Amino acid sequence: QVQLVESGGGLVQPGGSLRLSCVLSGSIFDMYTMAWYRQAPGSQRELVAFITSGGYIKYAGSVMGRFTISRDNDKKTVSLQMKSLLPEDTALYTCSAGTYSGETYYANNWGQGTRVTVSS
Repeated sequence: QVQLVESGGGLVQPGGSLRLSCVLSGSIFDMYTMAWYRQAPGSQRELVAFITSGGYIKYAGSVMGRFTISRDNDKKTVSLQMKSLLPEDTALYTCSAGTYSGETYYANNWGQGTRVTVSS
């Protein structure tokens, strides 16, 4: 059974940085496309970024140039480096393991999420 455990969330001031990490256990990490989603209070869940096993990456327009997704297959970890954070980045960030097909990411497994709050 796939388990995903996120860490790294917290409170940060506008303009600051945070690094989120997600560790996968219970399955073969290399076979998954890994993604980060976020959901702000009162808003729909948004796909922030994903990275395929081959290293293809796609970002949401709202985070492009500020966020960087990466993966370490040996450590079964996907990370999200977030810079120049804005109050509107405040959300519950959730890691996902899934597949990428036809230019679409399909989430199959979810973590519990880690909360990011951007506020002065």
